Amino acid sequence: MTRQQNLSIDTPEQINLEYELAGPGSRFMALFVDLMIQLIAAVGILIVMGLAGIAFHPFRSGRTWMLALTLLLIFSLQWGYFAIFEILWKGQTPGKRQAGIRVINESGREASVYEAVARNLLRVVDALPGPYAVGAIVMFLSPENKRIGDYVAGTVVVHDRKSDDEAIFFNTSSDDEAEAIHCAVLSTDDLQIMETFLHRRLDLPSEVRQKTAERLATHFRQKCKVPEGTHTDNENLLEILVRGFRRSGRFRISSAGRSDS
Repeated sequence: MTRQQNLSIDTPEQINLEYELAGPGSRFMALFVDLMIQLIAAVGILIVMGLAGIAFHPFRSGRTWMLALTLLLIFSLQWGYFAIFEILWKGQTPGKRQAGIRVINESGREASVYEAVARNLLRVVDALPGPYAVGAIVMFLSPENKRIGDYVAGTVVVHDRKSDDEAIFFNTSSDDEAEAIHCAVLSTDDLQIMETFLHRRLDLPSEVRQKTAERLATHFRQKCKVPEGTHTDNENLLEILVRGFRRSGRFRISSAGRSDS
């Protein structure tokens, strides 16, 4: 069996995105951190609810409600921890953030709410019969290090890209030109595609680089309604769009969960 080290994805815009797959080691390290956080939180809940239960000791109905609330909080912690963090933190939990890994869709897009919930509902199966025995076996047999939840949800876990590794060389020196372009129609997926090209353009053969820049620029000219005859340099236009979108409030809001990863 050949185990993949990288995941290569071709986008509809014909740009190749490459991710480094997270191995079992980094995934179990993340899991250990998350389980420790869950354990500490559970102990905290029991202590707080125990102290509150003492206050309600004379009242039988009060003790019943406190017990029910305690069980509900523990249940929510166990079942909601991973899914809620992966939804709010763009595919990361505290453990994954510590390990430098992230959950994404197999297409390279950000994992959706449905996918985050689906992959984590299957943890009960992956955890059988002992401490994630089934999950460990499935990951060992999977070329992409997937567990059952990943197969069902169509997700994969990859190493999170560091900002230093994605530094982009810009030819344009000013952000002022972006003010006249309607960058609000762009999405974070559009940003990822443009930045991937700008980051790797120096390594591309000249002809491939020019054709790719032209194809992307044509697509985003139409999407952003860039006036004809303006911004004729394809790569400079892509730089301007990246700068403009990164400066927008919409980008800051959508990327808040990953900005300090």
